[in-house]
Formats: sequence, structure tokens, C-alpha cells
Amino acid sequence: MKKLILSMLVFLIGIFFAQAKVSNEFSNSEEFNTGGSIQVALLLDTSNSMDGLINQAKARLWTIVNTMTTLRYNGKAPDIEISLYEYGNSGLSQESDYIRQVVGLTNDLDLISEHLFALRTNGGLEYCGAVIKDATNKLDWNADKKAMKLIYIAGNEPFDQGSVNYKEAIADAVKKGIFINTIFCGNNQEGIRTHWKDGADKGNGKYFHIDSNAKVRYIITPYDDQITICNQRLNTTYIGYGSAGRAKKESQMQQDAAAEGISTANYAERTVAKAGSVYRNESWDLVDRLNTDPKALSKLKDEELPVELRGKSKAQIEAFVNAKAKEREQIQKEIAELAKKRQAFIEKEQAKEGAQDDLGNAIVSSIQEIAKQKGFKVL
Repeated sequence: MKKLILSMLVFLIGIFFAQAKVSNEFSNSEEFNTGGSIQVALLLDTSNSMDGLINQAKARLWTIVNTMTTLRYNGKAPDIEISLYEYGNSGLSQESDYIRQVVGLTNDLDLISEHLFALRTNGGLEYCGAVIKDATNKLDWNADKKAMKLIYIAGNEPFDQGSVNYKEAIADAVKKGIFINTIFCGNNQEGIRTHWKDGADKGNGKYFHIDSNAKVRYIITPYDDQITICNQRLNTTYIGYGSAGRAKKESQMQQDAAAEGISTANYAERTVAKAGSVYRNESWDLVDRLNTDPKALSKLKDEELPVELRGKSKAQIEAFVNAKAKEREQIQKEIAELAKKRQAFIEKEQAKEGAQDDLGNAIVSSIQEIAKQKGFKVL
């Protein structure tokens, strides 16, 4: 009898540890497969004096994106969403406190670029508390505690203007796990005196002061021309479909031109971003669509396909798309290799010149610091 009881006890213990092992393996697997999420809201002052700030934002958008792509959560690249607000522009309605949500949180990076380049400055009243409150309450913030949620507000007027108390607005943001980072366009002491530093302190974020009128310095590298050629080849792998396909493909080219208009270095930064995993266009590109939904072709009507694919069999279309996918993958690998060499060259030159104090560097440095706090690894 004692032997029977002992055998049953050993059996039950074995089951317990086996279940614990399975549970632990499942837990570890689930954790490993869960990528982090990064959401960034850019709140830019577009009053008369802020042309320099907007120009810096245009010049540094793709540098900021590429910084986020170097982060990893449990070994995986994060999902990235960006939102754009403007405030302090007298062309906006007084009833809205001179605030406009230009683009909600989105992973459509070309859309962000398009609207950023369309911003125009105009004199107005800058209400920081009001725009923080609007962004906190109206954007679709991720409820996951692992998500990194960041607001960057940049401007040059006192932080406490307007009827909305900035301390209350920031307290509400903090409750949602949002970090408030402030960028004062002007003298450090003035930014402290006018409560910009206090806003960052209360928002668990970082305070910066920059010269918004300073021109962004670009480092031209020996790899920029090769990256440009790669981008031209990369663009030929996009297959627009649906009602938005043609327009979005044209927009892609327009955002290339906008980046190139800033500088060849900025154009290279955009190309590097386009070669990364965060640049996804499944809503209009067949290669990305089939990558996320292998059965997508059975859901599309013939008239939704690009002209060159209409009337062809499913097998023919799949072969065409797969060929483009392989071509894109190869080009992306080439760009990634060039990007490593380019970044090494830039870092070497920056060590000689010293860090530049501008909007992009302020955002980049704080993203990396806050990412470490949230458990992300910086590559």
C-alpha cells in the first residue's frame, strides 16, 4: 500500500513539474514573440517665429524614424506609430485653442512626411496645456504597459499660457503612461523660467533647449550615391493596388523628392528607413499586402489590380508579386549594408565636430534613454 501511495505521489509530482515546464515554456515563448510598441506624438508650434523649427523637423524626420528602428524588445523590432499636431497658428480656430491634429497615430510614414512638409507658420497664441490635453485624450494610445508612449512638444512661448492648466494636462498623460518631453526654442534659463523644464519634470520626460534658427548640418558620406541608386531600384518593386494604389505610389515618389530637396543626406536617411521593417504599405502595395495576408489575391477584384496584372491568372499574379518581393528583399539587404558603413562614417565625423544641438538630436537622445527605461535594447 505504501509503495502504491509513493508511486502515485511520484506520478503526481511528475505531472506537476511537466505542466510547470510547459507553462513556463509557453510563457517564455509568448514573451519572446511579443514585440514592443512605440508611439510618438510631435506637437509643433507653427506660429510666425517657428519656421526654423519646422525646417529642422523636416530635416530630421527620417533620422528619428531610423533611431526607433534600432530598438529591440525581446529581440524583435517594435511597431512604430507617429502623430503630428500643430498649435499656436492663428490660421486655426480660436474655439480649438489654435490646435489641429494634423495626423493621428499611424504607421504610414509617407503620410506623416507629406503633412509635415505641408505645414506653414502663421502668428498666433501658443497654449501648451491645451495641445497636450488634446493629444492625451484624442489619440489612440496603446493600453499595453510595455508600450513606449512619448509626446514631444516644441515651442518658444511660456509653457503656462491658455485656460488649460499644463500641470493637470500632464498629470492625465502620466496616468496613461505617456512621457512628456519638452523642447524650448531659445535660451536654457528662459526655458526653465517659463516652465518648459517643469513640464518635462512633471511628465517624467526630458527637457531640452535648442536654437531653432540654426541650420541643420549634414554629413555627406561616400555611400550616399549608392544608396540613392538602391532607392530608385527599390521603388520599382512597389505594386500599387486598389483605389489608393496609384496615388500612394505617386506620394511615395513625392516624399522622396521632398527629402532630396532638403539634402542628399536626408534622402539617404529616408531610403534607409524605407528599407527597414517599419516602412510598411500593405494598404496599397501588393508585396506588403501578400506578406501580411497570403490569401489577399482571392479577396481582390480584377479592377483593383494594376493595369499590367488585370486579366492574368492567380498563379501568374503570385509569380509576379513573389519575384518583386525577392527583388525588394535583396535591395533592402544592400541598403542595410551600406547604411552600416554610412553610420560608421557619420559617427566618426561627428566625433570630430561635436554633437549638434537641434530638434532631431534632442528627440533621438531622449528616445534612446527612455527606451532603456522601458526595457528596450538599443542596438
